[in-house]
Amino acid sequence: MSRTTTRFAFIGKLEGLPIAMVLAVMYVVFIFTAPSVFTGYRIYMSFFQTVPPMLVCAIGLTFIITAGEIDLSFPAVVALSGFVFTWCFKNLNAPWIGFILALAAGALVGYINGLLVARLRVPSIMATLAAQFFWYGVTVLIAGGLQIDIGAITTTTIHTIFVGRLFGVFPVQALWSLGLVAFFWFILNRHTFGEAIMFIGDNAEVARVMGINVETTRIQLFTMHGVIAAFAGLLLTMEINVFFPTQGQGMLLPVMAAVFIGGTSIAGGQGVMVGTFFGSYIIGSLEAGVVATGIGGYWVQLVEGLVMAASVILNVVIGEEGVSILARTARKWAVPAQAPPGEDSGGRKHA
Repeated sequence: MSRTTTRFAFIGKLEGLPIAMVLAVMYVVFIFTAPSVFTGYRIYMSFFQTVPPMLVCAIGLTFIITAGEIDLSFPAVVALSGFVFTWCFKNLNAPWIGFILALAAGALVGYINGLLVARLRVPSIMATLAAQFFWYGVTVLIAGGLQIDIGAITTTTIHTIFVGRLFGVFPVQALWSLGLVAFFWFILNRHTFGEAIMFIGDNAEVARVMGINVETTRIQLFTMHGVIAAFAGLLLTMEINVFFPTQGQGMLLPVMAAVFIGGTSIAGGQGVMVGTFFGSYIIGSLEAGVVATGIGGYWVQLVEGLVMAASVILNVVIGEEGVSILARTARKWAVPAQAPPGEDSGGRKHA
């Protein structure tokens, strides 16, 4: 490896750098085009309030996609967990019991998905698509299609702990989501479970030969994702102080976009948790930023597409594969060092 390539090698090892650059550039553009909105703190507090449920779902989906699978049922889990928590709060006045049962409901959905995928060999896209329709149907049925107000939740300790305001301003759920990103980054990159997930995503048969129990790991994976999605549903329900049967329904595509533009490989075997973090904030703040610039709602999807494309391109260019390209470009445009008097540029003496 040449000295120039070595000089740029560290760039490709900075996890999430391309997507972080896109997020930074995007905010700079918004600051210049909508200064009245983006030079104040309120818009950022709004993002810290609304993005965490999506980010939490994206954390679990990063694991699923890294394993070479897909899970389309997490929006239904968001709704189901919200109903379980709301019912316990309204009828039993027991928010903590509702919290635990909501997580258990998410685990149940994930466990069933895992059994279908790992034991019955049902393709994950079909198993979880069926689960999405089924559990949404169950939620709408038992809720009677009605939304339920839980405004009294704001006076409880559980609300303060999970979605309160630090110093009266900063949404606590942003800290919970950041802590989960750090925790699951460690699980994915420094724990044997994460290592098994990556091996399975790369080649399940090789993983099996290496002694990994592929079926059990897949069941654990889908169960974990069910719990994570349920926690996202709890954050959402407690933040808006109301349950509605179709909550979470618009999260599927934004969450998937956040994971993919963050750098997680669609083919499996590679997950980028830091990229998922930045990708979630890009997706979660892009529409509000575009609207704030005043260019019109018709431009929103066009701009979103451009930003996503830029994120994917940067993930390719600024990566370990892109380092050699960057190095070659630097060598091409480098100015040759001036030869000492009496020598040419190759170091050969001349008269």
